[in-house]
Amino acid sequence: MNPGPYAAYLDGHDPLDSLAEVSAWIADLTDGWTDGEFERSYAPGKWSARQLLLHLVHCETVFVDRIRFALTTEDYVATSFDQDPWMALDAGADAHSALSAYLSLRRMTLSLFRALSPEQRARTLTHPDFGLWTVDTVITALAGHERHHLPQFEQIAVQP
Repeated sequence: MNPGPYAAYLDGHDPLDSLAEVSAWIADLTDGWTDGEFERSYAPGKWSARQLLLHLVHCETVFVDRIRFALTTEDYVATSFDQDPWMALDAGADAHSALSAYLSLRRMTLSLFRALSPEQRARTLTHPDFGLWTVDTVITALAGHERHHLPQFEQIAVQP
């Protein structure tokens, strides 16, 4: 089973612990930021902190929906999504709303994930790029994906 590109970012961290820790870290890191500070980027031509938050909201929605479908649909096949058109749809979204949505979704996500039985976490789905995955693999991918983006927030935080 191909774990996808983000599992390595967990580096031994428990996925559920990581999801709780990283969201709290991002909340603390961005606490008190102005709209202008959310528009800073970690590198020229890269997403701003506001856009990174929107991306995390999109991924939280997609990954968790994949899990919900896997838990309720036999032989579920996930659909790919292209992050850039999704980002364009929310181009005018403000950072504080994105942060609020991200943190609220995360609380719901963790509630769901913590309630899953081992049998539910072993349920399978087919990922269009990586083949057969379990619910647990999707959880791991979500947690690793977020850790992938954490250094970008940290770089933005130290920008003048």
